[in-house]
Amino acid sequence: MSQPTAVNRTHIPALQKAAFGAGHLVNNLLPGALGVFMFFLLTAFGMDPVLAGLLGGLPRFYDAITDPVMGFISDNTKSRFGRRRPYIFVGAILCGILFAALWQLNPENSQLYNFWYFLLMSLAYLTANTIFSTPLIGLGYEMSSDYNERTRLMAFSQVIGQFAWIIVPWFWVLIANPNLFESQAVGVRRLSVIVGLSCTLLGILPALFCREMNQTNLTNRAELSLRNIAANLKELFRNIVKISKNKPFMRLCGATFLVFNGFQMVASFSYFIIVFYMFKGDYGLAGNWPAWFSTISAIATAFLVIPIISWMATHLGKRKAFVIATVISIFGYALKWYGFNPDNPWLMFMPIPLMSFGIGGLFTLMMSMTADVCDLDELYNGMPRKEGTFGAIYWWMVKLGQALALVLGGVVLKVVGFDQNASQQTVETITRLRLADIIIPASTAALAIWVMWKYDLTEEKARAIKEELVARRGEL
Repeated sequence: MSQPTAVNRTHIPALQKAAFGAGHLVNNLLPGALGVFMFFLLTAFGMDPVLAGLLGGLPRFYDAITDPVMGFISDNTKSRFGRRRPYIFVGAILCGILFAALWQLNPENSQLYNFWYFLLMSLAYLTANTIFSTPLIGLGYEMSSDYNERTRLMAFSQVIGQFAWIIVPWFWVLIANPNLFESQAVGVRRLSVIVGLSCTLLGILPALFCREMNQTNLTNRAELSLRNIAANLKELFRNIVKISKNKPFMRLCGATFLVFNGFQMVASFSYFIIVFYMFKGDYGLAGNWPAWFSTISAIATAFLVIPIISWMATHLGKRKAFVIATVISIFGYALKWYGFNPDNPWLMFMPIPLMSFGIGGLFTLMMSMTADVCDLDELYNGMPRKEGTFGAIYWWMVKLGQALALVLGGVVLKVVGFDQNASQQTVETITRLRLADIIIPASTAALAIWVMWKYDLTEEKARAIKEELVARRGEL
């Protein structure tokens, strides 16, 4: 890594955008692969469902603690290589190695051995992932100071990141294919090595090619040392309190929680509807239709939705773009009632372009707006800039929503009467399931629009804040 230099923070070169996008591909591929592989803890390694549930939930509590700490460390690091890039480089290497090691389980081991091995390795892997991911998010917020260039950067990175969701659904097919692997356990072990190696190679690219904000005018950073750990923790808590008083940022977090939580709560319902409604519980007939549904959704998001969202944000403003995109997604959810048709499976793809505006618009716009909010925080609270801490708190909200959605999704399945042991579901259950699949994400999306309605950090305000900060720092 070369020493960072002062850069034109308005325009981001294509190489840096591509490198940052590669980092986001890793940020999507690792959790996506993890979600698929977790299923095989049951079928390939014989893990008790209760123990498997603990392995999915316990590490999340640890993750919620480490993200803000890493954000604070990254914000206050002083290095000739920058505040973010050294952590991204080391974290990418550790992520790849530990992800592969995490899945080197053997079904012949005792359940207790596999449980403790997986739990301890999960904590190590999540530590590495935090070292990589949190500074990467902070890096994106500071790569440009231009209102619209931030949106273009986030749109580009989200397009690259969607390739993970094009690939991940097919891991189910690959691992379960007896022509490729002699057992599911072998498939998981070998594929995890391929995923880990790929993520290491892609993950180091932002550290090598992206450029950070010039550190010359970054003042008032905390002294990071074991001797100052108590003072640093107090400063971290003070920062979190300050951030919690930032109303525009709280609106971003609230809207993200609602849209993402609603989407995730019913994410698995499409699979059940395809299998039990469209193909009458016949997994053989359902075949690869669920995988194709997920893949086409990712393709539509990457190549149709995100470019439109970027255009709308530039010409209409980010808040209006979010409202329009979210309204379109509500119509998409409603269209699922007609799209899931047992007489014509191809119609299941009909709602996808409209539905994809929800999640596709969410992260493209919210990450761009969070960068604007970081400027607002510096205006009110001064140095140090807190991109890492803002990113950590924002993504903590995303993770909290995901964890809550997994719990509530199971509750909804119970309420609608879904029987996991039945080869077919009753007509009443399927009807309730289909209604929940539409009403839940549409309702949370509508609430998110209400939350964002009075978001007032417009392009004019953002540019005025930028000019004030440039003058305050004495920059040209």
